[in-house]
Amino acid sequence: MNRFNESHGSRSPLHTLLSPTGIAIVGASADPTKRGYKALLGLIKGGYEGAIYPINPKAEQILDIPAWPSLADMPGTPELALLCTPAASVPALIAECGRQGIKGAVVLASGFGETGAAGAALEEAMMAAAEAHGVRIIGPNTSGLFNLHQRINLLDLANVRAGDIGIVSQSGNMLLALALEAQHNGQVGFSSYIGPGNQSDIGFNDYLRYLGEDPHTRVATLYVEGFRDGRRFLDVARQVTAHKPVVVYKSGATEQGQKAASSHTGALAGSYQMTVDLLRQVGVSVVQYSDEILPVAEGLGQLQQAPGKRVAVISDGGGQATIAADRLAEAGLSLATLAPSTRHALEEVLLPQAALDNPVDVAGSSDACPSLLARCVEIVMADPGVDSVFLVGMLGGYSLRFSESLADDELQGAKQLLALAQGSEKPLVVYSLYAPIKPPALRHLHESGLPVYASIEHAVRVLAALGERGEYLTQARRLETPWQPTAKGAALLAGARAEGRDLFEFEAKALLAEHGIAVPPQWWVSQADELTSVIEQAGQQPLAMKVVSRDILHKSDAGGVKLHLSGEEALREAFQAIQHNAHAYDPRARFEGVLVSPMAQPGVEVIIGMFRDPVFGPVVMFGLGGIFVEVLEDVAFRALPLSERDAYAMVEQIKAQKVLDGVRGAAGVDKPALVALLMQVSRLVEAYPEIQELDLNPVLAYPQGHPTGYAIVDARIIVERDQ
Repeated sequence: MNRFNESHGSRSPLHTLLSPTGIAIVGASADPTKRGYKALLGLIKGGYEGAIYPINPKAEQILDIPAWPSLADMPGTPELALLCTPAASVPALIAECGRQGIKGAVVLASGFGETGAAGAALEEAMMAAAEAHGVRIIGPNTSGLFNLHQRINLLDLANVRAGDIGIVSQSGNMLLALALEAQHNGQVGFSSYIGPGNQSDIGFNDYLRYLGEDPHTRVATLYVEGFRDGRRFLDVARQVTAHKPVVVYKSGATEQGQKAASSHTGALAGSYQMTVDLLRQVGVSVVQYSDEILPVAEGLGQLQQAPGKRVAVISDGGGQATIAADRLAEAGLSLATLAPSTRHALEEVLLPQAALDNPVDVAGSSDACPSLLARCVEIVMADPGVDSVFLVGMLGGYSLRFSESLADDELQGAKQLLALAQGSEKPLVVYSLYAPIKPPALRHLHESGLPVYASIEHAVRVLAALGERGEYLTQARRLETPWQPTAKGAALLAGARAEGRDLFEFEAKALLAEHGIAVPPQWWVSQADELTSVIEQAGQQPLAMKVVSRDILHKSDAGGVKLHLSGEEALREAFQAIQHNAHAYDPRARFEGVLVSPMAQPGVEVIIGMFRDPVFGPVVMFGLGGIFVEVLEDVAFRALPLSERDAYAMVEQIKAQKVLDGVRGAAGVDKPALVALLMQVSRLVEAYPEIQELDLNPVLAYPQGHPTGYAIVDARIIVERDQ
C-alpha cells in the first residue's frame, strides 16, 4: 500500500514527518526501562527545539516536562506521534491522531502481520483507521527513528554524531552495530535513521526517495530483509543512484535466512540472487557481508566513484601487495598496466630493488622518507591507464616502527596525499596496518575526509563499489520501443486461456516466430497418418518427436521424447510408443498428438526464461541450460524492460564464461546473438502481459557464422488464467 504522491516534481511528505515542529509521545514514562522514557530523554539530551507532548493519564509531568492525559488534551498540534503502547491499542490511537490533526505516527509495537492471522487482522484495522483519518504510519514493529541534523533522537542512542550517511534498517540491532562501529571509527556520522518495520504503509521506496532528496545525506544505506513493492523500489533507486550512492545489505541469502526474515517482519524475502542482480541493475552497491556496510558507505560517501575498474597498487611490502592483487581479482577489478613513462618515473625515485610492475613494491625506498609514497601516488595517478590508486602497507606507522624523527615527514606526506586525492577524479583508497591505533598522519587523512581502512578486504570492496558506480553512471541505458501484439499472437494466447491451459510447445514457438524470433521447422501431428506429409517436407534429416499434452509437463519423464528418427516407419513406431507411454504415465492425460522437428546440431546449452515475481514484477533470467541450470544455478536476472546493456551484462555475468568462450579449442558462442534473443524475449513479454512465465530451455548456442547463432530446442509459455 502506498498513499504518497510520487510524482517526480513533488517533494516527499517524509520531510514533514522526519522534521516535525512538535512530537507527542504516547505512553511516555518515568521508568528508565521503558521506550516512552528513552524517547523523551533522547529528545531532551539531543536538544530538540520543537514542542514535546508526553502523553500519560497517570502523570502530571515526566522529566520536568508537563504531561497530558490524552492526545485530545494537548495544548498544541504536533506533526508526529510516537506510539509506545501495546498493539491492541494502536488502531484507536491512530484514529485519535487523525482527529487531532497529527500527520504521522511511529508505531513501535510488534504483534501485527508478522505474528499470524490475528496480528494481520489488527494491522488491517490500523491501516483502515490511518486511511480514514489521513495519518501516515512508520512501522509497526519498528525500532524508531532519528534525524540528527534536526536534533531528533527517539532512540536515545548515545554517542552518535551528525553526518552524511542515511540509514534505513529493518533490524534495530543492525543500527546499533553500525552506531558502535561508527563510534569506534570516530569520523563517521549519520543524517537520519528509520526502522521501516512491517512497511504497512510507508515502504523502502518512500524512505529511499526521502534520503535521495535530503541535502544532509550523501549516501543512502539500507539493511533489507524484504521489499513490499520491489518494482517501485527499483524505479526510485534508478532515480536516486543517478546523483547519490545507495548501499544495500540484503539478508536472506540462504533458505534459513529467508525463513528468519519472514518470521521477523512478515516480508517476502524472495530469491536472494535475483534481488541482488536487480538492485545492481539500477546502480545500487550491494555488499555481501554485514561488516562491509559502513566501510563501503563511508567510501562511497567521500569518494563517490571511479572512472573504471583498473587499479594501481602501491605497497611497501610484497606480501600485502600479493594479498591485495588476489582480492582485487576476486572482486572483478583489474590491475592497471602501467605505461613505460610511469615505470620510468617510478624508477627515478625508488631504489633499484623496487618492483615497478603493478603492484608496485617500493621495497624499502620509503623507510627513511615516508613522504616518498605520496610522490609514487602522484606518478601512477597521472597514468591514463589507471582509474584508482590503492595504497597498501604501513602508512602512519613509520615513525612508530623506525624513528620518531620521521613523524614530520610522514605528516607532510599525508597532507600531500590528501591534496592529490582532492585534486583528482581518480579515488585514492588507503589501507594501513596501523589504522586501528590512529597515528597522527592517518588521523589527519581521516579527519580531512579521506577514509583509511584497517582491512585489505574492506578497502578492496570500496574500490569495487567505486568502479561499479563509475561504470554504471557512464554507460547509457537505452530502451527499445516495445513490440505491439499481433492478431495471430493474441489469438494463440486467447485460445489457450479460453481452454484453461498453457500454450502447447508448437504454439509457443509459433508465437516466437510471429515476432521474428528464429525457431526450427516444426510439424504438429495429431494422427499417425499425417506423418507421411512430414517425411515429404523434412526430407532425410534425422528428426525428434515429442508428446503434445496439456497434462504432461516433463515430457522425458513420461517417455514422451524420441530422438534421431529417420524414415516413415521409425516415425510411426515412435508415434505409437509415445502415445502408449503417455497413457501409461497418466491414464487421465489428454494425448493431443506429437511435435516433430529436425534434430538440432550440438551446441552450448543455455536457458532464457521470464517470470512475474510477486515483488519485482516481470524478470528475465539467463544462464547455463539443460541440467546445468538446476545443478550449478549459474544464472543472471534482470527486471524488464531490458536494455541492450542489461542483456550484455547478463551474458557476461555467468561464472562459467569459459564454457561460453570455448573449451579445449572449441569456438566460443555468438554472444551478440544471445543478447539479441534476450532483447526479443523482453519485447515479446512486454507486448503480451498475459504471459506469466516463459521458458526456453535448452537453447543451443553456436559460434559466430551460424545462420541464427542459436537453436531453440524447447519452449514453454504459461498464460494467465481467466478468473
